[in-house]
Amino acid sequence: MKKLVPVLALALAAFAGPTYAATAASAPAMSGKASACETQAAEKKLAGAAKTSFVKKCEADAGGATAACEAKAADKKLAGAAKNSFVKKCVADAK
Repeated sequence: MKKLVPVLALALAAFAGPTYAATAASAPAMSGKASACETQAAEKKLAGAAKTSFVKKCEADAGGATAACEAKAADKKLAGAAKNSFVKKCVADAK
């Protein structure tokens, strides 16, 4: 299933025209939270406006939590793997 989604995205990009193709080409450059939100939407079998709404809310929620958790990590003077682990757990706990 994980391999099928990128294949379908590329197939859609090939037939959808230059606007979607440009968006699909930049997809790997997206942050981890965007792909996590997309994955959650796929697991819930959301499509169309419901998927768009879910992903938008998911990214906003994760973005706010991420910023707050990054600030907490900075206050604790964490760096490297310790910071990444702390932020990941903090964001998960915030959801």
